[in-house]
Amino acid sequence: MKYETQVVLGIDLGTTATKVVAVDGAHRVVSTIERPAPLCTGRHGEAVHDPQTVLAGAIEAVRESAGICAGRGLPVVALSFSAALHTLLALDSSGEPLTPALSWADTRAADIARRLRATGSADALHRATGTPVHSMAPLTKLAWFTAHEPDLARRTATWCGLKDYVLFRFTGRLVTDLSCASATGLLDMHTTRWHGPALDIAGVSADRLPELVPPTSAFTLLPDVAAALGLPAGLPVVAGAGDGPLANLAVGATAPATAALSLGTSGALRVVRDRPGVDERCRVFCYHLADGLWVLGGAVSNAGVVAQWAAESFGGVDVADLLKEAGQVEPGAEGLIALPHLLGERAPWWDPDARGALIGLRRGHGRAHMTRAMIEGVGQQLALVRDSLLAADAPVTSVRATGGALRSPLWAEIVAAALDMPLEITDDTAGSGFGAALLARYALGALPSLTSPVPGARAHRTVTPDPMAARRLAETRGLSEQLYQLLREVQRPYL
Repeated sequence: MKYETQVVLGIDLGTTATKVVAVDGAHRVVSTIERPAPLCTGRHGEAVHDPQTVLAGAIEAVRESAGICAGRGLPVVALSFSAALHTLLALDSSGEPLTPALSWADTRAADIARRLRATGSADALHRATGTPVHSMAPLTKLAWFTAHEPDLARRTATWCGLKDYVLFRFTGRLVTDLSCASATGLLDMHTTRWHGPALDIAGVSADRLPELVPPTSAFTLLPDVAAALGLPAGLPVVAGAGDGPLANLAVGATAPATAALSLGTSGALRVVRDRPGVDERCRVFCYHLADGLWVLGGAVSNAGVVAQWAAESFGGVDVADLLKEAGQVEPGAEGLIALPHLLGERAPWWDPDARGALIGLRRGHGRAHMTRAMIEGVGQQLALVRDSLLAADAPVTSVRATGGALRSPLWAEIVAAALDMPLEITDDTAGSGFGAALLARYALGALPSLTSPVPGARAHRTVTPDPMAARRLAETRGLSEQLYQLLREVQRPYL
């Protein structure tokens, strides 16, 4: 059997969909199958998945993908997982869910996070675990359950992530990989063991959490599940990792100082390093990839959403038309500065209460100026993350970029100018599922290194920064930070 014909299925359990990516031995994508994973939201901040629905969708997508591979004479040799970070659900003693799976977007623990930050304990937790103290983190979610649903907390046999549950149903092993565990706020990133002080705050003991395993750990597919999938029983199933770290692997951004930038509705900038740690001001996260590699970076809550908001707010105009208008405005938006915090903000502030603002508004400014200023504000936010990475001894000298927002020339030009470096834009259709497949090949000995880019991760275009635009944004970046801090102080009594 030729190595090139052997396929690995990367199963990506995302926030809105489950995607199965079939990757052959030459690192080519054979097929991509999606199933919806509805995110149910509520007025008290709930944002949850039904774990049974996600499991059923994963089974359907894998079965369809396996059928496509079989029809082409391509044997599936392994499965591997990727998942959105920060999920949490409770299981009873038989492994049945007691709760929905809380996603990173669930904000019910915002008051818990706010209180921890006010007491001054947040920075110590962040430096130990690499995870910001924020409502997204399972640390704060668990503390919320302990405080608000103590009976349920007492009945829970095991707290786990959504990927842990699906992997358990596929293999019979209830484990948490170190990558997803490193984003819980409960793992000491320096020892890769559960962190006692964090467990105390969460109100949970280590024996009620899954066994910790490396992301490269391989288990075997259960016979009944294999039959349902149309795959051989005993097939290797690699535990996998978090979607952010695997996105770096997928786009070839695992070499030192090479960052992965993703820009969709929200955004993120991440770089890989061979040791854990965060900056002194606790502005970046630090999550595990595999085999001694750690991903440092920050996610911003507001990216493409700011253009969508502008189009809706200015009379329901078409986003593409509005971006063309904004492209006619000179860099700097004629002195208009925007804080684009429509959805609060994550990196580098980790502040769900952050508010948006337009500063310096004059009669001559119109919707095109405001739109450009908002997009420049997103670029400034990403540049602040880049600066925080430098402070964490994780410099960025090149950027591999993906995401729907970058299909717009204006978005790509502004972000390149804000970072003042070229953006090497890569295909993003396969995403973290592609990274999961690469991780499986590495785990099974078919890929020699995690730090050497594979052919599938080549950039298809490069956007270089305009020097004048880069200079203007650099000149006002410090002012953007000062304005955030001032606005925060003014609003504090009303939050």
